[in-house]
Amino acid sequence: MLSFIHRSTTLKIIVNIVTLIILLFAIGLSVAFGAVEIQLSTVWQAIVNFDQNLTSHQVIQELRLPRAIAAALVGAFLAVSGAIMQGMTRNPLASPSIMGVTHGAAFALVIVLAFFPAATNFGQTVASFVGAGVAVVLVFMVGSFSASGLTPAKLALAGVAIGTMLSSLSNILALHFQLEKQLGFWLAGGLAGTNWTSIQVLLISGAIGMVIALMIAHSITVLNLGEDVAAGLGQNSFLVKVLGIISVLILTGAAVSVAGVIGFLGLIVPHLTRFIVGTNYRWIIPSSALFGALLLVLSDVVSRLINAPFETPVGAVTSLIGVPFFLYLARGSGGEKS
Repeated sequence: MLSFIHRSTTLKIIVNIVTLIILLFAIGLSVAFGAVEIQLSTVWQAIVNFDQNLTSHQVIQELRLPRAIAAALVGAFLAVSGAIMQGMTRNPLASPSIMGVTHGAAFALVIVLAFFPAATNFGQTVASFVGAGVAVVLVFMVGSFSASGLTPAKLALAGVAIGTMLSSLSNILALHFQLEKQLGFWLAGGLAGTNWTSIQVLLISGAIGMVIALMIAHSITVLNLGEDVAAGLGQNSFLVKVLGIISVLILTGAAVSVAGVIGFLGLIVPHLTRFIVGTNYRWIIPSSALFGALLLVLSDVVSRLINAPFETPVGAVTSLIGVPFFLYLARGSGGEKS
């Protein structure tokens, strides 16, 4: 039995190392592909031996490298947020986009841009956190109206309804304040405007959110077994849920403030991760971060190639993958209790 566990742990480590290597290569491809293709060798030189006199090096350092890093960080944050939400609620349909969290963060950002256009990046990020929190409260309130209680499908439907409402309000505000050009691509999910300031916001927020997520990873594993089991083991489930919600709000708020609304990534990746590494959240959370980062980096590359030289919103690419996956899950879990 011990040898099996050892081999299983070794396999998980190998999977994560291989995923990390593929992720680094994908980031290299993301930097290389664009309006003008750049060789991978040039990408490497621009990173380790930057020459400001070379235009290709400037493009890599100022435009493409921060975009690729932002894609990896945003993908990791959304995937970890989805894993935490699914673990805490025992709802296979839970994710930041399905539960309206990303749309709440986006709506708060639109309000800031409409009424407080001079707000700093920090102010926009804080607004994203607040908007995400308000969306979570609204979704659970609406989902609880049913006399039979919450089910995964009802919670997901409440999330879709609240998300659609907040998205519509965002569009109305954008039209009224003539922000449609500024917000159109961002509301669809995109990474074109990222820079090193965006990376700083993501790194600071991510450090806090990821530390909290890793701290409660074991507790989420226990909570995922059921409230009664967790209580029997002496776990403070309320505290775990509070910390989990704080982590989700920080990670999702930071991701939305930088990349806009990117749907379904937080739904797909945790399921894939559990299939590969099992149900222990000490493995699920870091593995979800790697898989989420890889998926969004590759999706961003596809978004630039699918209709070149024009750019397709990366949110559209993730939705093409996520919608069929969501319908499959909804069909299989519609009658389960959350």
